Amino acid sequence: MIVVMKVGTSEAEIEKVTQELSGWGLSPEKIVGKHKVVIGLVGETAALDPLRIQELSPAIEHVLSVEKPFKRVSLEYRQGEPTDIKVPTPNGTVTIGRNRPIVVVAGPCSVENEEMIIETALRVKSAGASFLRGGAYKPRTSPYAFQGHGESALELLAAARDASGLGIITEVMDSPDIAKIAEVADVLQVGARNMQNFSLLKKIGAQNKPVLLKRGMSATIEEWLMAAEYILAAGNPNVILCERGIRGFDRQYARNTLDLSVLPVLRSLTHLPVMIDPSHGTGRSEYVPAMAMASIAAGTDSLMIEVHPNPAKALSDGPQSLTPDHFDRLMEELSVIGKAVGRWEHPAMAIA
Repeated sequence: MIVVMKVGTSEAEIEKVTQELSGWGLSPEKIVGKHKVVIGLVGETAALDPLRIQELSPAIEHVLSVEKPFKRVSLEYRQGEPTDIKVPTPNGTVTIGRNRPIVVVAGPCSVENEEMIIETALRVKSAGASFLRGGAYKPRTSPYAFQGHGESALELLAAARDASGLGIITEVMDSPDIAKIAEVADVLQVGARNMQNFSLLKKIGAQNKPVLLKRGMSATIEEWLMAAEYILAAGNPNVILCERGIRGFDRQYARNTLDLSVLPVLRSLTHLPVMIDPSHGTGRSEYVPAMAMASIAAGTDSLMIEVHPNPAKALSDGPQSLTPDHFDRLMEELSVIGKAVGRWEHPAMAIA
């Protein structure tokens, strides 16, 4: 349920209404929009009479019920106003949002050594990327596959951050690792295999770094949004949704089925920004450019592209990784689509 205040309502009146609603056992959350202030009500609201709330103050314009099971995540909760995620990086603040320039994230699946991660960071930065992706901890299907270098890889990501000025995105797998990863990462990633690890979602929602939430391999859109709801309910409003392909039945030609239909669907359901990962989505480097361009045309806010100096020798996900030269060409191709839809800036950096 949301309470929409009239334009020009004083802070004192908003606070008065908020305190009254808190006394009803609800959790009011003030949402400041461009023109109006909305008070979101979380708690047992099903039996509440909107007219009773309306009578609290003449400054209340109207009271609306949020029908979706995901309350804070829903577009209704913010009165149709999209959320911008502002991420401080060494090069300035990058803003990821619906009406902002496309933000490109690039880098290897996993951090292998200092030379490769710094080389990759410098190359993707020069091509226009704003963030470096790289796994320190890697969830793998096989227990015998490379699992990442762990804590030592965080030091290498920090070195790449210092050398390039790029923001860092890396995955959190276990709650005890959140604090040390947050010391290095600018955005914490929850991977597809952990999308419904609810204890992890609660813990990662209790810290203040933005969160990149990847869709589970077999997750419905509602399950994905409910996972995001866990993070917002824990106190962190800065969530980016990442589509990385879902499990299909034809695995001979593509690793996953990249669901680009989520873009218009999510636009109608949530205020959160959306990223597309065509590298995991297809599993084949030759398919990545077409799907990346299609993602921009369909309305993505961000792209995640895997880049490795020598994909043939990559310790993980080599077949879906572009070389730096290939990434340079792709960024030129993406700029054509991005400029056509009015969402391209080189480099893709918005300084606050």
